[in-house]
Amino acid sequence: MTRLALNLSGYINGVAERHQETAARMFPGYPIRAITNGMHPASWTHPAFGRLFDRLGAHWPHEPELLGRADLLPDEDVRAPHAEAKAELIATIRAAGGPEFDPAVPILAFARRMTGYKRPHLLLDDPDRLAAIARRQPLQVVFAGKAHPRDGGGKELIARLCGDIERLRGAIPMAFLPDYDIALARKLVSGADLWRNTPQPPLEASGTSGMKAALNGVSSLSVLDGWWVEGCIEGVTGWAIGAEGDAPDTHGRALYQKLEGTVLPLFHRDPAGWTRVMKGAISKVGAVLTSHRMMRRYAAEAYLSCAD
Repeated sequence: MTRLALNLSGYINGVAERHQETAARMFPGYPIRAITNGMHPASWTHPAFGRLFDRLGAHWPHEPELLGRADLLPDEDVRAPHAEAKAELIATIRAAGGPEFDPAVPILAFARRMTGYKRPHLLLDDPDRLAAIARRQPLQVVFAGKAHPRDGGGKELIARLCGDIERLRGAIPMAFLPDYDIALARKLVSGADLWRNTPQPPLEASGTSGMKAALNGVSSLSVLDGWWVEGCIEGVTGWAIGAEGDAPDTHGRALYQKLEGTVLPLFHRDPAGWTRVMKGAISKVGAVLTSHRMMRRYAAEAYLSCAD
């Protein structure tokens, strides 16, 4: 974004409310609005969840607002399609040479472009503490993603992840899945139990992977930046890592604290409570942060108004 482009634009927007706030500070005096990005539900819903959602209304792919009724579905009907998607992800991990993941143990996923500000390594910054947490409350971790060909730092992050996964072999089942593409992304956003996003604020413009995960009942444990500022309802759609305004160097400790004290106890000790969060992710994120809503807002607020 340059001042020349801003001066020539009839409509200026950020791709999330936090992005708008950041851009407005960078370019004071310009009327910068916010239209938050969204995902396309029909493209990212696992077929088993699609069959479940048909019960909420046959036209849900065109009217994703119908998914707001997901909290009315029986618990077992929400857990069953997730179990199917999780089994597919576990098979994919094994086929890629990873360890045999346990379907009864939560899978924590991180999958996106590998670059420095995304901080993919944050979960592994204190491997001894993570191993201690896993001994008391078992967990499994899967990573995937690609670095830009010219991003040497991103390539180094992948090498570092693979090295640490090997060093923690036997303590925590972990895998890095190569050849990240849309097909693999679909398996990850539907088969994981918890989605992690750990950007360094305020560098995340929006992000959409956690929205896709939410559509499949996968809650997020993420830093409050990008879209998650709008999507996070603590304990309902997922959990925040730290609080707004926290220094980035505190996020690692906050991640471990929330994981150990809140997230893993809920998964292991309160299946009904975990399922409530799955339903919250679908009904309050998956039903809302869609490409349908995004395009309606662009049409009504940007394209048509600027054409007048």
